[in-house]
Formats: sequence, structure tokens, C-alpha cells
Amino acid sequence: MTFVYKIARTKREFEQIHRLNYKTFVEEIPQHAANEDKMLVDKFHNVNTYLICVKEQKLIGMIAVRGNRPFSLDGKLSNLEKYIPVQKEKPCEIRLLAVEKEYRQNGKVFFGLAQLITTYCLREGYDLALISGTTRQEKLYTQMGFKPFGPLLGSKEAAFQPMYLTKQTFDDSLAGRLHKDPISFLPGPIMIEDKVINALRKKPISHRSNQFLYQMGQVRDILCRMTNSTYVEILVGTGTLANDVIAAQLSSLAGKGLIINNGEFGNRLVEHATRAGLEYSTVEKEWGIPIQIDEIDQELQKGNYSWLWAVHSETSTGMLMNLKELKSVCQKNGVKLCIDCISTIGAVKIDLQDVYFASGVSGKAIGGYTGLSFVFHNHPVQPNYSIPRFLDLGMYTKYESIPYSHSSNLVDALYEALQKYKNDDYYLSVEKRYMYIRNKIEELGLSILTPLNLSTPAIMTVMLPTHITSKSFGDDMALQGHLLHYESKYLQEKGWLQIACISNHNQNSITKMLHTFESLLREYANEGEPIK
Repeated sequence: MTFVYKIARTKREFEQIHRLNYKTFVEEIPQHAANEDKMLVDKFHNVNTYLICVKEQKLIGMIAVRGNRPFSLDGKLSNLEKYIPVQKEKPCEIRLLAVEKEYRQNGKVFFGLAQLITTYCLREGYDLALISGTTRQEKLYTQMGFKPFGPLLGSKEAAFQPMYLTKQTFDDSLAGRLHKDPISFLPGPIMIEDKVINALRKKPISHRSNQFLYQMGQVRDILCRMTNSTYVEILVGTGTLANDVIAAQLSSLAGKGLIINNGEFGNRLVEHATRAGLEYSTVEKEWGIPIQIDEIDQELQKGNYSWLWAVHSETSTGMLMNLKELKSVCQKNGVKLCIDCISTIGAVKIDLQDVYFASGVSGKAIGGYTGLSFVFHNHPVQPNYSIPRFLDLGMYTKYESIPYSHSSNLVDALYEALQKYKNDDYYLSVEKRYMYIRNKIEELGLSILTPLNLSTPAIMTVMLPTHITSKSFGDDMALQGHLLHYESKYLQEKGWLQIACISNHNQNSITKMLHTFESLLREYANEGEPIK
């Protein structure tokens, strides 16, 4: 039996909600008067968010949440706060918990809704949930983590107990103990291994100590071997910092540059160059449209170019540039190649020999913690006093990547994350995961934006049917414990959804995600247009 948990959005779903509301709170619990339509529209319907459980377009269970004060409990208990034993900053009210009778026996749907509301509340920033729970199901509410407070409300025939739920009470409950942490298919942060987590917990040591200098040297050696690069500098900051450092170095070169742009991160290289005051031209195409090496060659042959800057893996589309061809065309035209490898280092085996500068990060595919970035280079770099100190790559080379304060914990965690790259097995596992997921998604009749021969194995961009928004689908997947990449503004504008393949998930986790994906897709297929 496949239950799908989601947010109600369509006319069909709301009609079923009104009917279940009537069956539960008129016919079963005599709280409201009967009517001929056998539909009960809640007085807060227009501001409720309904979290529902469905099976083959049939509503099985529901629960409503709203954060607008006054709550219904405010009208039943004057000075509500004085009764609540815990005080939180952003409370919400949960109402209308109802499940069709034939699905109540084992409590699976009730517990599923409890997990759903907890996940939803955490995502929305709610830290306290209040409910008027029918006394007929008080034991069930307790198993879901609700705690009673205040006096009984209602009538003898329909008595209600005010109750509250926090993350802590849910975690301590039966439903909380059955709850599983969400599985991330995001491009970053990815699933962190236990040994990496433990390294971050170590007692920090001075960045001026010989012990730290030795550990930094080990990490730099591993990164250079991984990428066939002569040097690498490790900076405290994100990939944005690494690209700003590269831009600062390019400012000292004579001649102008050429930037390759067919995605969000190509756009960002353009912005880096603009902010650094660089002179440049661009070769640009629509997102997802490949830029051919011949087009780049033709532009470079116009002359006066001294450098070229491109994104190796355009995360916004899933497209992979051919690094070997880029190196060849740059050598042919006497141009220095700079490459943004932030999304490929750790996911794709790369060779940075003959590359002038390349950027990378400790998070994403490598699986360390976000907070360190890399600049690779194959030539000595000296300090340049016309560049701000923090952006001066020469300062990092002069002091073996430790010119300023550094984090021994982040470096230790990075060292542990890099241990899986002693051979090529990890790269092969990423490719295998990618092909398995891609094949399954295409079997569902969906298209991947980039052709296979132009795709990075790190991430795929799924083209959803036009009647499905990436935000709605992504939200519903997240509520069921599967985190996909859709929250970036550029993805929602284009209606794209992405699945990253760089977390080392076991086959069971991947199968569950794909099963949920397929079930949700089927529910969306015939649900009709969403209510605006």
C-alpha cells in the first residue's frame, strides 16, 4: 500500500477535505450541525495549510496548521499563555486531525501525519504546536508526542484536551523514535561520514603550531595528487572567496579575458570579473545549451586575449565542460585557462595540469564541512601589495596556506573526507549512482536537461511536467524525508528540479527516494489545476 504525504493544493483535494471534516466532526464527533451537502468548511479554511495523506487520489487523512493569532484556543482559554508550560517564540495551531476509519487500526497514517507536521513546522520555523485533542484519542496524541495542559474544553459528547508539541516532546515519543532523518540528494551539504564528524569535534589546536602545519601539508599534498596540480592554497571561506582570489590575480595580467557563460555559475564568474574591474568579453548561450569548443576557438583567434575563465560543471543545469578540449584550445591560442571546479572536485576525476588557476571547496562532493576553499595553480605566485591582504594568493603561498587564522577542526575534517580518494572507486560509485537514478527517472517519462554525453555525474536537472511546479513537488518530497535541490530562485523560475548523486547513499535509500518520487508524480498526474 502506497501512501503519499503532501500539501493540499487542488480543488479535488479541498473537496475531499471538507467531506472528511464533516464525517469526523459532525457525524462521528458531534461538534457541528449537520447539513444536506455533508461538507464542513472550516472557519479558518482560507488561512489553513492542509497536510494530507492520499492514496490513488483518495484522501486518507489530514491535519491543518496555521500560525495566525488568535488561535481557536485563544477563544476558549483566556490568557492562553499562562496555561502553557513552555514558552516559544513562534507557535502555531494544529487542528482537524482526521483519518478515514478503515485506515486507523495500526496507527500508521496517524504517525505519518505526526512526522509530517513535525517536518513542516521545523521547515517553517514553528517551535511550538498547540492542539485541542479529542479525549477519544488522547492516548494516540500522547504517542505522537503531545502533552496535555489546561482544563478540558467542549461538551460531554465532544470533550477536548488542550495539548502542546515541541521538537523535544516529539523526539521523545513513539512517533519520534520511529522517525527517520531526511535523506539529502542536495549538491551540498552532502551526507557527512562519522569519521569526518568526529574530526570536527576534536579539541582545536593553534594554527601556528607545528602539528597544524604538518596536517595542512598533508591535506595540500592529497589535493595536489588528486588533481595533478603543482600547488594548492587552502583559504578560510567559500567558493565565492576562491573565485574572488582568482579574479584579483587576473587583474595583474595584461590583455583582456574571455568568460564562458551558459548557466547561473557562469553568470557569477561574469560578476566576479566585473567587481574586480577586469576587461573581458563573453561567449554566452541559453542555460542548458552547450557552447562548442569551435565557438570558443573562433573567439580566441580574434586576438588580444590573455586568459579564459569557465565553469567545469555548471551545477544549475548539470552540464560538464570538456576540460581536455579547453586546455587544448587555450594552449593553441596562448591563453591562460582558469576553471571553476567547485562542483567537480571529488565527484569527477580531473587533471589540472596546464591550468593557470582553479577553484574548489571542502564541502559538496568531497564531503568535508563547508568553510574551506581552494585555489590550485601550477606556477609560483608572489605577494602582490596592490591586492587586499585576504585576497592576495601570494600571501597564502608565502606562508604555506596559513597567513592568517585557520581552523584546525575544518582541516582535520577535510583530511578525513579525503581518505576515500586513495583510488578511483569513489568516482566510479558516483557515476554508478548517477546512471541508476537517471535511468529510473527517464523510465517515468521525464527528461533530463542535458544529454548524457554532456552531463556531469554529480547532478541531474529533471524537467517536470508543466502543470507541476518545482517548489510544490520539492516541498512534498522534503515533507516525506527526501531533500532534492529546488529552493534556488533560478530553479523555481525555470520549473526545474535537481537530484545530486554525490552523497554516498546505500541502495535502499536511493530506492525509497525513487519510489516516493514515482508515487508523488502519479498523484500529481491527475490531480487537476492547483488553487491559486
